[in-house]
Amino acid sequence: MIDGSASQRAPVDLAIEGGTVVLPTGPRKMNVLVEDGRIVEIGTDRRAARTHHDATGLIVLPGFVDAHVHCMEQVEPAREDWDHACRAALAAGATTLIEHTHAAPVRTAPQLRSKRAWLEGRATVDYAFAAHAWPGRPSDAVDVWLGGAAYLKVFTCTTHGVEGFDSESLAELFAATAPVGATCLVHCEDQSVLDDNERRLHASDRTDGWIVPCWRSLHAERSAVEQVLRLAVHARADVVIAHASSPAIVDAVREARALGASVAIETCPQYLTLLETEVGEQGALRKFTPPARARDAAELALMWDLLRNGAITYVSSDHAPATREQKRAGTIWDAPFGLPGLDTTSAIMIDAACNNRIAWRAVAEVYARSPARVYGLAGKGSLEPGYDADLVLVDPAASWTLTDSAIRSKAGWSPYAGRALRGRVVATIRGGRVVHDVQHPDLRPSPGRFLAGRGAIGV
Repeated sequence: MIDGSASQRAPVDLAIEGGTVVLPTGPRKMNVLVEDGRIVEIGTDRRAARTHHDATGLIVLPGFVDAHVHCMEQVEPAREDWDHACRAALAAGATTLIEHTHAAPVRTAPQLRSKRAWLEGRATVDYAFAAHAWPGRPSDAVDVWLGGAAYLKVFTCTTHGVEGFDSESLAELFAATAPVGATCLVHCEDQSVLDDNERRLHASDRTDGWIVPCWRSLHAERSAVEQVLRLAVHARADVVIAHASSPAIVDAVREARALGASVAIETCPQYLTLLETEVGEQGALRKFTPPARARDAAELALMWDLLRNGAITYVSSDHAPATREQKRAGTIWDAPFGLPGLDTTSAIMIDAACNNRIAWRAVAEVYARSPARVYGLAGKGSLEPGYDADLVLVDPAASWTLTDSAIRSKAGWSPYAGRALRGRVVATIRGGRVVHDVQHPDLRPSPGRFLAGRGAIGV
């Protein structure tokens, strides 16, 4: 019942009541009031509202921000399209995505505008685009950053058809992008080490799954990370190390931070949950790079510790799906890299919170607040007045087993199928509107908004 003082105030659009709200300071039982798509108040008082949503017994988190997603629709629609990706994201509580497609790389400001026009009105999440930096073309990288890219994706090896940077071209890129404040997300593997590993493996005619960690070795990853960090310190460049696979990578970044480097670290659920041995059993279904490094549960626990204590900045899915048939066509060498992850990243994080491996506040930090902050997505990632009313309602008492049939991504399978999980997303709200509800599966969300990166001028 609304008290007298509350009833005299004008009603808000939406009141989410009775839930445990995960604030930057920690969880508290509170009500969230929404008007015109934004949070206007968080408190214990009730207020008249046009719509009331009972969140009793639920955890209320900020809408998740997945900062590393690949939708291949423009070139490889059989692997993924935006319709499937958005449905997967919203069911998992991800209301904002940053996407880039290796098969159709955006390298210039006009290409970024073209991609924005192509997707206009179709995505049901809010979205930003990353662009690809290209060796020898630093001015294009600056222009596309100023044109609204959320970050510049950089490779130190030639992978997915994207040309890699050597040390000279990377130094040139950082020298150009640092003065404009551009953020570079760098895929770190040393091309020379990869080439040597590949030659040895081909010479032995191996086609078993174990070629993946032998080829894409920790030595190759760490060697590239160390080179990137040296150049970033020198140029004072803003760098994020992509999909860090091991505590050894985090240790290298800590050393660079001590020298004044502005370096963030991204990791993904596969480095928190999957073991190196699985690629020997599953082959191409565990082919991603860098590959899983952990050899046992104790090594996985070390990665969770680094995430929990803030040494790792944020989590992303690195959603790069392919169907089972596509994965199994040809040899292990031919199979596409990548895993489907949009459906399951939040499930892994929520299960960790329910099992006291990580705090609810940390889930909100690493999968919402930190990626929004790192990439300058204003109004995203936190439950605070003035922020977008993007919320995820989680039932912490739910227990369920993940199956391939639950996967909404076009891939239709998950490396976590068969895993027993605790806690589940029951509703997702984007911009003050319910866009996913387990009790109303036929919702048709309205289109989401394009989000320009923080370097955008006149976008």
